[in-house]
Amino acid sequence: MENFFESILETIKKKSRLRRLLTLIIALFVLALVYNLLLLPTELVAGGVNGIAVITNYVYQIDSSLMIFLLSLSCLLFSWMYLGTERTTGSILATFLYPLFVKLTSFLTQNVTINYDDTFLIIIFAGVIGGLANGFIYKTGYSNGGLPIISQILDKYFKIPVTKSNMVINTIIILIGSVFFGWSMMMYAIILVFINNLMIDKVLLGISNNKAFYIVTSKEKEIREYIVNKLHHTITVFNVKGAFFEKTKKVLLLVVPTRDYYKVTEGIKLIDPKVFFVVEDAYEVKGGK
Repeated sequence: MENFFESILETIKKKSRLRRLLTLIIALFVLALVYNLLLLPTELVAGGVNGIAVITNYVYQIDSSLMIFLLSLSCLLFSWMYLGTERTTGSILATFLYPLFVKLTSFLTQNVTINYDDTFLIIIFAGVIGGLANGFIYKTGYSNGGLPIISQILDKYFKIPVTKSNMVINTIIILIGSVFFGWSMMMYAIILVFINNLMIDKVLLGISNNKAFYIVTSKEKEIREYIVNKLHHTITVFNVKGAFFEKTKKVLLLVVPTRDYYKVTEGIKLIDPKVFFVVEDAYEVKGGK
């Protein structure tokens, strides 16, 4: 049974791989455009490797694509050392492609005319477009790598939640940026981060951090084992009666983080092609494992 579940996860990874790869490449290219056309010219430090690249470009005139590559490669090596090969493979493409796209699109800064007087309008576009691109990357199952890898390592070894450590790291970068570019730019950067996260969470990944599944299946045991033993989530089972045929059936209820939505939906469909399930946003989840 363990090998069966492993094959399910492998099938999920392979499913529509070409489409997911194309989506990843396009999204990374869009992010490179956002960086070169909107972030770098306005010196907006919104955290992450982009923020560090903006600072080092201003202070030391270091090429942005080179700095992004060196930082991303370092994080990738840390991921391989401390998180393992499986969790690292999803970040490899972004580590090499994103700085390459930043380099290839750098000429646009001198050749595309944009009025940067309205900074607020710039951050709205950067937040919306960047959030959409990042959201599509997350939906492909790949990762854009970078500093979030450090947060994952801290979570694994020191039990520091990823969201908290990620917020602290980005806050430090934004504060350093404010030293060079002023407090106004810091406030604009905070708004940019908020819009970016809003687009990722509410437009692409739903309006909550968790999803609630109600599953009716003839292969209850297999799905329970897949969810509990392979994805490590708990399940509640309760009986219901259909209104038309008045037959009693069992319904599986589980709540999972949004990041596991794809693994759950694709996995249960592979186990039971005739499965019936309903998914809804879970606004608040407390207790449980």
